[in-house]
Formats: sequence, structure tokens, C-alpha cells
Amino acid sequence: MLIDWFTVAAQAINFLLLVWLLKRFLYRPVLAAIDEREKRFAVQLQDAERKKAEAVKEQADFQHKNEEFEHQRSQLLLEATNAAQAERQKLLGMARRDAGDVRSKLEKSVYDELGQLSQKMGTLAQQEVFSIARKALADLAGASLEERMANVFIQHLHDLPDGQRNQFRTAHEASSQPALVSSSFELSSSQKEAIERAVKTFLSVEANVGFEIKSSLIGGIELATNGHKVAWSIAGYLEALNHSVQTLLTPKFEPAPDSEKPLSHAA
Repeated sequence: MLIDWFTVAAQAINFLLLVWLLKRFLYRPVLAAIDEREKRFAVQLQDAERKKAEAVKEQADFQHKNEEFEHQRSQLLLEATNAAQAERQKLLGMARRDAGDVRSKLEKSVYDELGQLSQKMGTLAQQEVFSIARKALADLAGASLEERMANVFIQHLHDLPDGQRNQFRTAHEASSQPALVSSSFELSSSQKEAIERAVKTFLSVEANVGFEIKSSLIGGIELATNGHKVAWSIAGYLEALNHSVQTLLTPKFEPAPDSEKPLSHAA
């Protein structure tokens, strides 16, 4: 077989030309496209890694913010609970104080009403007892009540213990004022003379004796000098009765300290 070298050379040239053309117009663009694609993939991969890192960071930030929010929520809830508890205690304290004030006012009102009732009953009892005593003594004495009171007072001066008599005499001697006899009624001349003699005997001196009417004695006679007094009156007996009545009417509860006050009693 004969070899056509011209044909072989032409085919070789055509092959080399084809290779050059492929390399020039196909292989290099393909390689460039592959390189470009690899670079693009690398960029995309880097971008994905970056976004992943950002996502992880955002997730961590979100978790941190969520934990911080939970902490703040717990703190706010605790503060709200404490504030509510404090407000509750405050309201309870105010309610207790208000209840205590109301109770004190009620106790004071009841205490005052009982005091007024005690005073009225004491006064009424004194008036009634004095009226009954006056009539009974007048019927039993066989003489006027005033005369009997004068005689009883004179006898009372004679019956005083020596110690009380000496104290009264010493007080009178230290005073420049006359001895003063007070009575709840007008004494007759004979009664004044009898009482004056009894006073001078009582004081063992020639004392000056004055007389006055003193309605507050409620049926009685009183001798006073230099702050010392010797008296006999129905009021003394009425005081014991009044004290018994007041004891019965005294409230059983103890009033609040700020509402305590002594009751006014009739003499």
C-alpha cells in the first residue's frame, strides 16, 4: 500500500489546526468557565459560611436577648409581687387603724353615754335619797331637820379624836382668819350661839367664828380654818351611795388610751 504523504501531511496539519482551534476557541473558554464557576462556587460558599456565622451570631444574640428578657421579666414580676405585697400590707395597716379608730370612737361614745347616765342617775339618786332622808329624819327627830343637823354637828365636834382635834387647833392658831362655819341652810340665832360655844370648846381658845350659807353641802354643816375642815352632812352618806351606783355603771371594757377621761360625778 502506498502512503500519500501529502494527504498525511494535510491531515496532520488539519489535526494540529483543529487542536489549536479547539484549544483557542473551546478548551480555554471551557477552562475559564470552569474557573469562573469554581470561583463563583467559592464565593457562594464563603457567603454561605458568612451567612451561617451571622445566623449563628444572630441566634446567640437572640438567645442572649431572650435570657435577658426572661431575667427582666422575672425581676419585674418579683418587683410587682413585692409592690403588691407592700401595698397589701399598707392597706391592711390602714384598715386596722381605721377599724381601731372606729372601735375607739364607739368605745368613747359608749363610755361617755354611760358616764352621762351615771351622772344623771347619781344626781337623781342624791335628790331622791335626800328627799326621803329629809322626810324620814324630820319624822324621827320630832324637831326640824335643820335643828337636828346642828345638834348632830355639835356632837360630831365633841366626838372627834384628839389627834384630829390637835391638828385642827394647830392650823387655826397659825391663821389670822376667823374659823368659818358653813351650812346648807340659814342657822337660827340659838343654833349659831350653840355652835359658836362648841367651836370655842373644840379649839380651846376664844376664837372668832363666822357663818355663811353653802348650798353645795347638801344638808350639812362644816367648820373650816386654814385649809382644815371638819364637816357633817347628808352628802357624806350620799357619796357612798353614789360611789356604789357608779361602780355598778362602770363599763366592763377598757377604753382606748386616747379616749380615756374621768367621769363627772355629782357631789
